[in-house]
Amino acid sequence: MFKNIVDNNIELRLVDIHHAEEMFKSIDSNREHLGKYLPWVYSTKTVDDTISFIRDSKKRYAANNGFDASIWYKGKFAGVIGFHGINPSIKEISIGYWLDERYVGKGIMTKACIEFINYAFNIYNLNRVEIRCAEDNYKSRAIPERLGFTKEGIIRDGELLKAGYTNCVIYGLLRKEWNGKFNG
Repeated sequence: MFKNIVDNNIELRLVDIHHAEEMFKSIDSNREHLGKYLPWVYSTKTVDDTISFIRDSKKRYAANNGFDASIWYKGKFAGVIGFHGINPSIKEISIGYWLDERYVGKGIMTKACIEFINYAFNIYNLNRVEIRCAEDNYKSRAIPERLGFTKEGIIRDGELLKAGYTNCVIYGLLRKEWNGKFNG
């Protein structure tokens, strides 16, 4: 079972059904904040929708094809970070994340991403990690930029959000670019 103490304030835990209500309350109270850039927010209408997400994540974890972790800050649920399925032909994985607005700007997601990048390269033995962000989501884009990812391009109209299509910026990081960085 995945559980990671990042520092004195931050812990990552495999998403679990017994946290579904807490996770849903965070999504529900952050709809405007999260929904601006995440298309699934408005289709997550009940705790049962959150439970379905958790069950799907646990299936990916059992199949060794990625997983999602809840982020805890000072003992409080703060958000989720996850691996989207592994592409075994090129040894690549994508990271996605969201944070409750109350916890933005504290460096939480940057630290969580470091843990996930290390996991991708050291545990999954992958060669490439990708992060995609909406072009105008500068706070989210700052994370891969801060961590040394390369901006590889833009997918025009790459995501359909409530407000319409938005472009997505693709960031990539190779194992050889990461070795020695942030390995604690």
